[in-house]
Amino acid sequence: MGYSESASRLKKMIEKAIEDQKITREEMDSIISIAAEDSHIDPHEKALLNQLQKMIENKTVKYIL
Repeated sequence: MGYSESASRLKKMIEKAIEDQKITREEMDSIISIAAEDSHIDPHEKALLNQLQKMIENKTVKYIL
């Protein structure tokens, strides 16, 4: 089964944050917006969001205000 177009965009943004090891408030807002744009967070999007949240919590990715 393929991923939705929004899941692909979400993955690209999250991979960039992981690569940069930081994420700005604007990037986080964009990620949330992409995930919510179709009023449905599919399992792949949910897994990506959970992965990012864990990386922020353990400071692998730094959240920059």
